[in-house]
Amino acid sequence: MPKQTVERLTGVGARLAELRKRAGYTQVELAEAVNTTQRMISYYETQPEPPPSALLPDLARVLKVSADELLGLEPLKKKPREPDNRLLRRLQQIEQLEPAEKRQVLQVLDAFIERGKLKKKAATG
Repeated sequence: MPKQTVERLTGVGARLAELRKRAGYTQVELAEAVNTTQRMISYYETQPEPPPSALLPDLARVLKVSADELLGLEPLKKKPREPDNRLLRRLQQIEQLEPAEKRQVLQVLDAFIERGKLKKKAATG
């Protein structure tokens, strides 16, 4: 392997951690999405060597990057800001709740939203 390629690969673990956070995943959530354990994700994030080749396509798919971007062989493409994946996953979980529980959650969310609006109004007015 050419020296330049080896140098690019030395930060794969750090890149994986950065991409995971950028995508809004915890280690546990990413592990579930790629069918491994949180312990293995933690291990891969602390190693300079790339994760096993069988895992790379799943990691790239879940993190919405190419395998080359994940490995550092290509620079990361700047992507337009996407909705927060963690928030979207939680909203999907709320959708699965019983109607009464869903109403309670929405009431709490509405209270926080209204509070935020009032704070913003007080700060500008």
